Amino acid sequence: MDGSFKALVVSMSATASALPRASWRAGLPPIVLLCLAATWLVWGSTYLAIKFALLSFPPFLQMGSRFVVAGALLLGWMKLRGAPMPSRRQWLHALLVGSLMLGGGMGGTAYAELSVGSGLVVAFIAVVPVLMALMLTAWRIYPTRLEAAGIALGLAGVLLLTQGAGFRASPIGLAAISIACVTWCVGSVLSQKVMPLAPGAVGFASEMLCGGAVLLVLAAFDGDYRSVAQHWPPQPVALAAWVYLVVAGSLIAFNAYMLLLSRASAGLASSYCFVNPVIAMLLGVGIAGEVVSTGEWLAAGVVLLGVVLLLAGRRKT
Repeated sequence: MDGSFKALVVSMSATASALPRASWRAGLPPIVLLCLAATWLVWGSTYLAIKFALLSFPPFLQMGSRFVVAGALLLGWMKLRGAPMPSRRQWLHALLVGSLMLGGGMGGTAYAELSVGSGLVVAFIAVVPVLMALMLTAWRIYPTRLEAAGIALGLAGVLLLTQGAGFRASPIGLAAISIACVTWCVGSVLSQKVMPLAPGAVGFASEMLCGGAVLLVLAAFDGDYRSVAQHWPPQPVALAAWVYLVVAGSLIAFNAYMLLLSRASAGLASSYCFVNPVIAMLLGVGIAGEVVSTGEWLAAGVVLLGVVLLLAGRRKT
């Protein structure tokens, strides 16, 4: 417990130092504070919600149904507001990007949580900004010295994390989350560089619909439908977790993040990258009774420190 507490203090201290100092001195507007709370707390808690939803909803069916419902609601709302719908090319981009980011990324994340604690999974996912920085070198976007130090530290932290009991006990879980991180990063970079989605929320809705449809196909191959039919009706806690993922995780938190991008600095908007793992690990230990060793806490702290250095280097450039 002492090691966990020290790791938490180190992580939160790094978080505070990484946020723009001027914003804290001047005071943040209430709407920005609410958006921060949504991206920090809601997104940080979704990984535990995935764990609870797995009690009745297998991974691919859970993620697929979540994104199809959320995407349909969001696209319907945008259409009522008169927003232009995606073009044929934008739908094709949404299918390819959604297959990678949601099919591989979120599907792999949920599959990993079948055998690995939610806190450890999200601590591993914290390395995503580091992987994206590496992939951008293919477009001759090279890291600064500070960013390079963050990349090296982040990768070292992940290597330490994989040596802990949680991942060593589940090679399948480690493989699933590794694939999830890589496919999420590839999809993210492609959407930024060569496969742009429709603007704003319409693009995200189209990605959720296409990625969700791919996940539902994967669910058929994985036998998810048969498993749900055998254990119907779902447990109340699993159903509540699924609804939470649709409403809070996919709709509220995403729109909060989009608003945050328009009202605050990129550094502040990106702060969820190193806050979410701390929140997810604390929730996993405190609510679900997951076991996280002192070494795993320290490894997660190394990953988060690497992300802090990476983001600090980006702000300087």
